[in-house]
Amino acid sequence: MTSARPGPAISLYEADYLGWIEATAAALKRQDYGAIDWENVVEEIEDMGRRERQSLKSNLVILLLHLLKWQFQSDKQSHSCNASIVEHRQRLEDSVEASPSLKPYLETLLTKAYGNAVERAAAETGLSEAAFPQDCPYTAGQIMSKGFLP
Repeated sequence: MTSARPGPAISLYEADYLGWIEATAAALKRQDYGAIDWENVVEEIEDMGRRERQSLKSNLVILLLHLLKWQFQSDKQSHSCNASIVEHRQRLEDSVEASPSLKPYLETLLTKAYGNAVERAAAETGLSEAAFPQDCPYTAGQIMSKGFLP
């Protein structure tokens, strides 16, 4: 007769994420630091930072994409393109307002985001990537300036 061996224990974090969040928040409120799953708390906090930076990049790429389309397809300028510019500029402003430490990251991200925007602009417009400037033609200040259209 063989006895069944138990499998590896599954943590609350793996089994019930919401339950883990609620238990962790309750332990923090009680200041019961011994009950905290610190490894996963640290991982979640680091993930939160990555998500904030990724959201900033995503909104910057879309804003740059529409600025490029506005500038290089002036015959196809539309209210929806302008609305997208306004929306993604507001999202960037909201992100930087909520987390001011993102502002310097925005400037360092500009080159990579611009490259992504050029690739998408070429795909959406049918123009070649060579039709767009190699370096971003807009400053961070212009990009964030309400009403700026190239």
